[in-house]
Amino acid sequence: MAAENIKSPTKQDIITKYTDYCLINGKRPATVYKFAKDNDFEEADFYKFFSSFEVLEHQYFTEIFTYTLEMLEQSPAYAEYDGTQKLSAFYFTFFEMATANRSFIMYLMGDGNSSLRNLLKLKELRKVFTTYAVEVLDKPLTVENEKADKAQDKAMREAAWLQFISVFKFWMTDTSPSFEKTDILIEKSVQVSSELLYNTPLQSLFDLGKFLWKEKFTV
Repeated sequence: MAAENIKSPTKQDIITKYTDYCLINGKRPATVYKFAKDNDFEEADFYKFFSSFEVLEHQYFTEIFTYTLEMLEQSPAYAEYDGTQKLSAFYFTFFEMATANRSFIMYLMGDGNSSLRNLLKLKELRKVFTTYAVEVLDKPLTVENEKADKAQDKAMREAAWLQFISVFKFWMTDTSPSFEKTDILIEKSVQVSSELLYNTPLQSLFDLGKFLWKEKFTV
């Protein structure tokens, strides 16, 4: 039974204590029981939000996603943006949040090792991000066939995720001051993806290609 003088932690309390532990010790706590005991809360409090440390780590990225949208929706201007502008604003805000928590993200991702095992930690983020992208972006084609419409949605989801993961990988290896090259990549890649969907001018593709070639980065 929980002691009366022990205050139950919030979800954010647990995440904060977990990130602190991992960054200080370079590894997960031995058990949920010990982690809870060392932080003066009950083991059951942890399970109110997460079934394991692994689940917490996966949800860490969706927490950043949720906070990013909350920040954007506080701005009256965001509601007036078109789909491309909303996606661009999302990227800049998300990676601002990611940079504020870079040490823990790099720990989770193996210091920039984009192996399949590490990328699987983004699977929950993939679900919410691709849903968001399809919701805000205008569909390039008007189709009446339901099957064709679903296929178009799927293609947009895959394209949006490919773009996101490309920027994410670049950000992990970016060594420029204030990660300014990541900002440049966001601006160029969102512009190119929009123009590929809606009119495909070659100049934007050429500009993005020059930037990626210069940085020796392969999407």
